Amino acid sequence: MVNVKFAWIDIRSVEKNQREAVVDAAIHAGLAGFVDDRLELLATLPPTVQKVLLAAPDATLPPEAADVADVVLTAVRTTAELDKLKLVAAEAPARHGAFVDVVDDPSLRLACAAAQELEHTVVKFRDPTKIPLEIVIAAADKSPGRLICEAGDLEEAGIIVDVLEKGSDGLLLAPKDANDIFGLNALLQSSTQDLELSTLTVESIEHNGLGDRVCVDTCTHFEKDEGILVGSYAHGFVLCVSETHPLPYMPTRPFRVNAGALHSYVMGADNRTNYLSELKAGSTVLGVTADGRTRRIVVGRVKLESRPLLTVRAKSEEGVEVSLTLQDDWHVRVLGPGAAVLNCTELKPGDKLLGYIATDKRHVGWPVGEFCIEK
Repeated sequence: MVNVKFAWIDIRSVEKNQREAVVDAAIHAGLAGFVDDRLELLATLPPTVQKVLLAAPDATLPPEAADVADVVLTAVRTTAELDKLKLVAAEAPARHGAFVDVVDDPSLRLACAAAQELEHTVVKFRDPTKIPLEIVIAAADKSPGRLICEAGDLEEAGIIVDVLEKGSDGLLLAPKDANDIFGLNALLQSSTQDLELSTLTVESIEHNGLGDRVCVDTCTHFEKDEGILVGSYAHGFVLCVSETHPLPYMPTRPFRVNAGALHSYVMGADNRTNYLSELKAGSTVLGVTADGRTRRIVVGRVKLESRPLLTVRAKSEEGVEVSLTLQDDWHVRVLGPGAAVLNCTELKPGDKLLGYIATDKRHVGWPVGEFCIEK
């Protein structure tokens, strides 16, 4: 998943010799629109993008503004200016919005009020922390309007995306050149797609003896129906649940998945896999729920220790073989249909598991169209 839904490009400060490349790159990337205070420049843009005119509070717009600008943002600094804007916006809500420069508590409260009542609210923050943004996001949470946050650069844009798990609806960025457009687009495309999970039927359980297994300790509190996809084969994975569920002799560790033997593949974002042995602090894995929803999860630590192992072999309804080697211990668990929590030592032939079947062969974790047999 990704929080920010769209981006506007602020071309007011783009150097003239860079402007054409920036505009072309943004249009090619499918970014939503452009912001400028020059109506004549907006008029040169194609009809496939939103043209957003930034106006002063007391500005008198020329008649052609209605034909050129899809959205008019008015810079507001006081409650009186916001009240005046709300009267104008009441006649055409989709065409009007506010630009608020947040520099202190009164302007922060002004931004919250605008976000609650207007169709479009762009906020710019002087404070280097993201506390004011968190406050405005919370204030606008139930509002049907769109909150857009200005980012000073790509690094700040990445932080805004993840604020409060729910970033602003949109981003406003003033790029230096086309490279910033490519970076912004990559950031917006970093969503995780839902997966269609499969029901696997257990065929056999084999006790293997001593081997090395990996616990993946993440920076995230897993949900009770959530885990990570792990498997011995790149084409088939089992959904391993976290230690969110109670254990008889130890406290729960809702950040941890006892994931399997170190050779195993683990599914990450962008259809990329890693070996469990490759994970380290700062790596990412894909969190997956029993109904296939996904999110990017950061690894905080991995623990590799020698433990007795067992291998679960299963098949999908289409006959695809799946294998997973786990620590041979009752508290190591996988998920079944309906988010049933199953202890690996109690699995038996015929039991049902949740898993994921991938059609791709892989080379260094990337999908590749080549001949490959795993068994």
